[in-house]
Amino acid sequence: MHEDTARGFGFAAAAFLIWGTLPFYFRALAHVPTVEVIAHRVVWAVPVALAVLLWLGRTADLRAALTNPRMLAMGLVTAALISVNWGTYVWLIQSGQAMEAALGYYINPIFAVALGAGLLGDRLSLRQWGAVGLALAAVIVLTVEAGRLPIGALLLVFSWGSYAFFKRALPIGPNQGFALEALILMPFALGFLIWAAWDGTLFATQAGAVDWALLLGCGVITAVPLMLYAHGAKGLQLSTIAIASYAIPTMIFVISLFFFNEPFEGVRQIAFPMIWAAMGLYIWEVLRKRRVAGAALAVPPKA
Repeated sequence: MHEDTARGFGFAAAAFLIWGTLPFYFRALAHVPTVEVIAHRVVWAVPVALAVLLWLGRTADLRAALTNPRMLAMGLVTAALISVNWGTYVWLIQSGQAMEAALGYYINPIFAVALGAGLLGDRLSLRQWGAVGLALAAVIVLTVEAGRLPIGALLLVFSWGSYAFFKRALPIGPNQGFALEALILMPFALGFLIWAAWDGTLFATQAGAVDWALLLGCGVITAVPLMLYAHGAKGLQLSTIAIASYAIPTMIFVISLFFFNEPFEGVRQIAFPMIWAAMGLYIWEVLRKRRVAGAALAVPPKA
């Protein structure tokens, strides 16, 4: 178990700050069709990702992945899942549902625990079962009150949780993996932009300087935090990352409540405390396992 480093904290904090404040960015693009925003995220992320690989001298790994059918197939799966996640998130922010996005990202780590139990046979502790139960109960409460499932939040949960699960099976580094996914998505993104331009519905053809700057910046705000996070993870314990990641939905929640003035009333005042209680149980269990692991390492080996 390696120790947390200041360098790791710095990289991770920068990534979390960017992710947590993205609602401001995508709200500024609320007048642009969601599909077009996602297409620009893909197109402009490719040169950023490739430039980073050139700088790191890791282009050989990417070339090998592009000629490996199994890796390409797995990359296609993860690329499809991350595109669903991006699209759902941008749509929620643009349509004034940032609080539902926060709900989804609060549930994400708990869903990962449940996914590990269901697909990998992980044994859950009592506290982990309590966290899963509370999160499920919160979704039920919201569903009963609204008369429908919180589709946006659940799409975020399932797309990101499944993406993380399948990403583990992609035998390539995080920077190379992201570049591979962006390259796989590039033909679809370019195809859409060309079709929309031909159809006369492409927003970019009438965009001003500010809009173009934001659309071009989509590549940077997509690629950079992923790469910052990848470097930060090398200098932090998994338990630290798991706990710190809750800063992202907390920032989104605060932005939705105090800056976007989204309503926090009625059943939300019941469901969100349930989610926060589930978060507390999750963090408690992460810290407990960390203490146990630390105590085990502190015991000197028998002669």
